[in-house]
Amino acid sequence: MAYSGPRKKKSRQVSASMASSPHDVKFQDLVLFILEKKMGTTRRAFLMELARRKGFRVENELSDSVTHIVAENNSGSEVLEWLQVQNIKTSSQLELLDISWLIECMGAGKPVEMTGKHQLVVRRDYSASSNPEPQKTPALVKKISQYACQRRTTLNNYNHIFTDAFEVLAENCEFRENEVFYLVFMRAASVLKSLPFTITSMEDTEGIPCLGDKAKYIIEEIIEDGESSEVKAVLNDERYQSFKLFTSVFGVGLKTSEKWFRMGFRSLSKIKSDETLKFTRMQKAGFLYYDDLVSCVTRAEAEAVSVLVKEAVSAFLPDASVTLTGGFRRGKKIGHDVDFLISSPGSTEEDEQQLLPQVINLWERKELILYYDLVESTFEKLKLPSRKVDALDHFQKCFLILKLHHQRVESDTPSKQEGKTWKAIRVDLVVCPYECRAFALLGWTGSRQFERDIRRYATHERKMILDNHALYDKTKRVFLKAESEEEIFAHLGLDYIDPWERNA
Repeated sequence: MAYSGPRKKKSRQVSASMASSPHDVKFQDLVLFILEKKMGTTRRAFLMELARRKGFRVENELSDSVTHIVAENNSGSEVLEWLQVQNIKTSSQLELLDISWLIECMGAGKPVEMTGKHQLVVRRDYSASSNPEPQKTPALVKKISQYACQRRTTLNNYNHIFTDAFEVLAENCEFRENEVFYLVFMRAASVLKSLPFTITSMEDTEGIPCLGDKAKYIIEEIIEDGESSEVKAVLNDERYQSFKLFTSVFGVGLKTSEKWFRMGFRSLSKIKSDETLKFTRMQKAGFLYYDDLVSCVTRAEAEAVSVLVKEAVSAFLPDASVTLTGGFRRGKKIGHDVDFLISSPGSTEEDEQQLLPQVINLWERKELILYYDLVESTFEKLKLPSRKVDALDHFQKCFLILKLHHQRVESDTPSKQEGKTWKAIRVDLVVCPYECRAFALLGWTGSRQFERDIRRYATHERKMILDNHALYDKTKRVFLKAESEEEIFAHLGLDYIDPWERNA
């Protein structure tokens, strides 16, 4: 089940303060009501405030004056069911619309035409007591976007047998530096993860985007034989097995793996015992703490590291925000490392530059650091975002191996080795200017395919450039400011997708 903690922590005072903000109404004929069901209090309050700023009249409560009900992730039948539960009578003139209509209106700064894609459908056999499960229908398939940033993907994967196969093939392509087929398999895996049903026949794949002939061949073979011969061949391939093993060492990439493979190495023990090989500092640490680093980091361990990071950062920047990002922010229960984004509204550039060295110094005195690599910031405020969808950011970072004592972990089943009281944990710290926080948070949350697609969407569909630093409108030739992820999605004309629904 996807982690939903952050949603519970939001304060109700936010919606109250937003609702009370006075704004001039530009469009008197429209009276909107935004349905909270499946949306949440905080997101509803944000959209209400944003719509009011654009001149729309938005009611806090449903009344006879309402002309348009706007909902998210609800069918027309579900909205009518909700209205019946509330004992509210509906008028035939009342419009039931998807949130995408309001997003487009706010983007245009005025009401836009209501088309079929905006209008919520009411089933012909509608019954207030019925609540059907998602079905494999042509209408459902037609709604699937080619972009992961327009698909909601929780951790409930109904097609593991196919996505696992595609991820093996994609990893093999990555090892062979075959970018084209790497993307083919990753896009196929991504779209299948978003499906609310299990594929059981080839008919189920009709109309689903990102499934080319190659991907469909793999799916068909798995349906018929229970496995893919191509995947089986890859798993038994000596080169794939060697690269998988070598890259599991912290600090070892494709070039080093290729070198070791060509030298005839097939095991880590042989590599470590060869006196002719020279290792980097990172690789030495990778071998030294190998068993800990290849074992999964649990959510309890990530939370324990989070406490350590917040304690250290607050000692130097008391008003700084420290956000756990990566897979754990998307609701995952395990991961390979723990990523944190740090920013402070009141900090100077000098404060930001000094923060990580100060934190490192503090942890070294406490003997908590096993390895670190500090990367200085090369960020330039006026530089345009990168056009490359996989471009890395230029913020100050520190890649660490931290000593986490078992006693700090609140868990029923701590991962303890006999005679050892701690575990080596990989930790990435990123410090960004406060005005870049929303963009950095979006970028460091992932998943990898989601990030690629939202940048691709910005370029191809909106004539904008997005990266971890900024969003630039090429048409207007201006940088678009955003204080939250929700505002970035609104700039792009996208429905906001919560972090725990970005697992494609």
